[in-house]
Amino acid sequence: MHLLDPAPFGRIIPAMITPMKADGSIDYSAAQRIAKQLVADGADGILVNGTTGESPVTHMDEKVDLVRAVKEVVDVPVISGAGSNDTAHSVRMAEQTQEAGVDAVLVVAPYYSRPSQEGIFQHYRAVNASADKPIIVYDVPGRTGVRIQLDTYRRLAELDHVTAVKDATGDIAGAVRKRMETGLDWYSGDDGLFLPFLSVGAVGIISVIAHAASGPMRDLATAFDHGDIHQAQRLAVRLAPLVEALNGNGFQAVMAKASLHVRGLLDDTSMRLPNVGPGPDEIARAEAGMRASGLL
Repeated sequence: MHLLDPAPFGRIIPAMITPMKADGSIDYSAAQRIAKQLVADGADGILVNGTTGESPVTHMDEKVDLVRAVKEVVDVPVISGAGSNDTAHSVRMAEQTQEAGVDAVLVVAPYYSRPSQEGIFQHYRAVNASADKPIIVYDVPGRTGVRIQLDTYRRLAELDHVTAVKDATGDIAGAVRKRMETGLDWYSGDDGLFLPFLSVGAVGIISVIAHAASGPMRDLATAFDHGDIHQAQRLAVRLAPLVEALNGNGFQAVMAKASLHVRGLLDDTSMRLPNVGPGPDEIARAEAGMRASGLL
């Protein structure tokens, strides 16, 4: 028995951090090492150049080089963020990361400028026109200030390359109808809602805690897929302290780097402003969450 539909870009997809050296330059060797370890842990897809990867402060050539570096060392789908509130810039990012070999692009709804639903649709339509790889719509109203409405989802689903959604709305009830009426593949964008989203038809998750817990998250999905709902629930409860530790203060990129430092996978936790790398308190918070979830 299988309850889950196939996951086209992987079922457990870490929203991978971007390792940086003390001078702020990107450490591509460290990125390759971390990507390989995440796959060994149980991830079957990797997202680079997302918010957790500090995409607002990395540049086009760095994004392209990061895609190439990670693609060289893993044999799972690699997704790249290509989101901006400047439609022309989103188009350029989609074009150049696709040329670098990415398997799909994640495009966030335009943020801060708060466009109309027609503006949101036209934004994705422009990216779609330049795409030859799948587009994953990223709906995260808590960061963007806009929420994609059902009618807009219906229109987006008609675009050739829009195939999936990363849903960070927290609206589980709404996700049922959106998914059923559009036929798009649904991914949870919220670590704490992974199991509830699986229950309404999501195929996987794009995750922060997967930096530390790809294996147990894979086991959770496998248990659900096989109909062992009680085991899936037990694993969700086990991971709850880690979810709170890495997401509860709202600084996911910082805490993801802290978790990798605790694991011994990231010596230099430097970040580009306005983010500030984890200090002793963040390191201790990550370690406590990992220990409480049985990961240390």
